Amino acid sequence: MTRRLSAFELIGLTLDPDSFTRWDSTPQQPDLGPEYAAELRAAEERAGVDESVVTGRGLLDGEPVAVVVGEFAFLGGSIGVAAARRIVDAVERATREGLPILAAPISGGTRMQEGVVAFLQMAAITQAITAHKAAGLAYLVYLRHPTTGGVFASWGSLGHITVAEPDALVGFLGPKVYRALHGEDFPPGVQTGENLFAHGIVDAVLPPRQLRTVASRVIAVAEARAGRIPPEPEPAPPGDRPAWDSVLISRRSGRPGVRTLLRHAAEDVTWLSGTGHGAAGLASRIALARIGGRGVVVAALDRHAQLHDEPLGPDALRQARRGMALAAELRIPLVTVVDTPGAALSREAEEGGLGGEIARCLADLLSLPVPTVAVLMGQGTGGAALALSPADRVVAAEHAWLGPLPPEGASVIRFGDVDHASELAARQGVRSADLLAARIVDEVVAERPDAADEPEAFCRRLGGAIERQLDALAPLDAGRRLAERRVRYGVR
Repeated sequence: MTRRLSAFELIGLTLDPDSFTRWDSTPQQPDLGPEYAAELRAAEERAGVDESVVTGRGLLDGEPVAVVVGEFAFLGGSIGVAAARRIVDAVERATREGLPILAAPISGGTRMQEGVVAFLQMAAITQAITAHKAAGLAYLVYLRHPTTGGVFASWGSLGHITVAEPDALVGFLGPKVYRALHGEDFPPGVQTGENLFAHGIVDAVLPPRQLRTVASRVIAVAEARAGRIPPEPEPAPPGDRPAWDSVLISRRSGRPGVRTLLRHAAEDVTWLSGTGHGAAGLASRIALARIGGRGVVVAALDRHAQLHDEPLGPDALRQARRGMALAAELRIPLVTVVDTPGAALSREAEEGGLGGEIARCLADLLSLPVPTVAVLMGQGTGGAALALSPADRVVAAEHAWLGPLPPEGASVIRFGDVDHASELAARQGVRSADLLAARIVDEVVAERPDAADEPEAFCRRLGGAIERQLDALAPLDAGRRLAERRVRYGVR
């Protein structure tokens, strides 16, 4: 573990030089007798600050941001009534001023000297942060060593994006308390930022010197509400190739996926990890990015990971739903990317509630208050593809397709063999040209002749199509978008 930074050292490392203005007034401490008063005086002398948190505003790459930073040297970063009041005041001021918040807790939890009254302050802090997020303002969390107890269980766990310091002790029940209560040490390696990252609780593990870059990128996306003028659309491809050709082309190993798309069509990309509820995987991806200058959340099905790392199970859809919720909270558009050979067929998927997660994805996507654009990028097999498809606007790659089953599966159901797969693909209207004619798709992006042969140029064209659809949706208010969405996906 590297040397623990003080609150002011972390602020100086993260914010633009000489841009920090402190908001804190003299704390009004509870009168709990001379012994506690002496503890507070000694803590202030030792730490050089008058409480366990420092708050204020500054600039991050020229953009204003509020900060709430813990100071461990003051009574172990513990939160009493005065510290809680300071946090709540800072969060409420940031909300009034329309500022994103970067919070960097470091604490053993509630201040034991102040008892239950201090403990209940975590509810007040949570309420203030909830109101801040409800205002569509970003809340970023950097978990430092250590962050435990009520601090971790309140303002340490509410971030839109959460990252942890390397080797940080992060958990609910501190190891000293566990040892005293159970007579043995807590299992090693569990309460670490790295383990929480592996289990989808935090999005990354980063040293303090990298916090500035990541926080700046995330805030740039969250604050980017307007786009630039998108390129003019190109005519739709003629659509005279057989559907089966598109199915085979979509399965080529070199076909670009979501990572290639964002590499060439987006800026300020920040990949997130996990559901935030104890599960992480690679079959789906979430990212914050700017496309055409406009901040978006991307929720994608990653065909490459599904083929080589793990099948698409219910946790992948839970992760996608986290992306939907994030877009709604930040009030920025959602872009879904569909590219999947199909959901997992397994006992684990069934017992994990795969069918229910597909239904909940559909329900969330259809009711989402922000603009939505779906991108059919390659294979679009079954319920997993359907779960991310019904958006305000839908863009398709020329050789993308969408169907209730892979054509071979449809052939087995209809004819008892796979020999009629090409016939079923044509009959079911799965190819992009058919989807365009049926008004399921709004724009088809050409492949020349195949995205696998020109990945960069193709991804730039696809990015241009996403920009156009986002630009078309931008003037519409939420009520009109939702009304049009209901009509679009009503009974035909």
